[in-house]
Amino acid sequence: MGGVLNSTVLSAGVNRKSAKPWGTRTTKARYAALGHADSGRSNPLSRGAKRMLDVAIAASGLVACAPLVAGAAIATKVLDPGPVFFAHERVGRDGRRFRCLKLRSMSVNGEGILAEHLANDQEAAAEWAETQKLRDDPRVSRWGRFLRKTSIDELPQLFNVLRGDMSIVGPRPVTEAELDRYRNQRRAYLSVRPGLTGPWQVSGRSSIGFQRRVALDTHYVKTWSLMKDIRLMAQTIPAVLGSRGSY
Repeated sequence: MGGVLNSTVLSAGVNRKSAKPWGTRTTKARYAALGHADSGRSNPLSRGAKRMLDVAIAASGLVACAPLVAGAAIATKVLDPGPVFFAHERVGRDGRRFRCLKLRSMSVNGEGILAEHLANDQEAAAEWAETQKLRDDPRVSRWGRFLRKTSIDELPQLFNVLRGDMSIVGPRPVTEAELDRYRNQRRAYLSVRPGLTGPWQVSGRSSIGFQRRVALDTHYVKTWSLMKDIRLMAQTIPAVLGSRGSY
C-alpha cells in the first residue's frame, strides 16, 4: 500500500525541492519586511514540540488509515474513472507553494463545469463569492460527496504533514487567489503551516462565510498554544462524525 501511495504522490508532481516560493522576489521582500505574526510559535521549544506531535500523529495515522485509503482509492477508480488522487497547489508557510493531496471527489473536468455553472446561475455565483464553496456543487460526484462528508478525501494530506508542508492543526490551506482576500491578515496565515484540521473544521466548515474563516484562522495564529492544538484535535472528532457543514 505504501508503495502505491508513494508512487502516486510522486506522479502528482509533489517534489519539495522543486516547490517554488509564492510570488516574486519583491513580494517576498515585502512579506519579510512585515514580519511574522506574534504567537507562541516564536518559541523554538514550542515549534519543536508541535512538529514532533505532527510527525508522530501523521506517521501513525498513515499506518492506521492505509486500509481505509486503499479501499477508498479503489472505489474512486471504479465508480468515477480517472485519476485517484488530486493534487492542487496551495500556499504554505513563508509563501512556499506545495501540492495539497486529496482523494479525488470531483469530475475530471471540474473547473470547466464550475465556470459554466457560475456563469449560468447567479445565486450559485453569489454563494461562491461569499464562501468559495457551493452547497450543491455540480463538480462533485455522488461518491465524492460521501468522501467529503466523512473527510476521508483529506486523509492523504497526512503525507503533506510528514513532508513539512502542513501541520495537523492550522489555518485552512488556501490558493493564491484565496490568499489575496486575506488582505492585511495574510502575514498571519503565511507565518505558520496550514493544517489538516483547525478552527474552520470545528466551527461549521463549509457553512461559514469566507471572511469568518479568515477571522478564525487569524485568531488561531495570534493566540496559538500547544494546548489549543490538542483541544482542536479533540473537537475535530465529533465535528467529522457529525458531518456538520460538510458538502
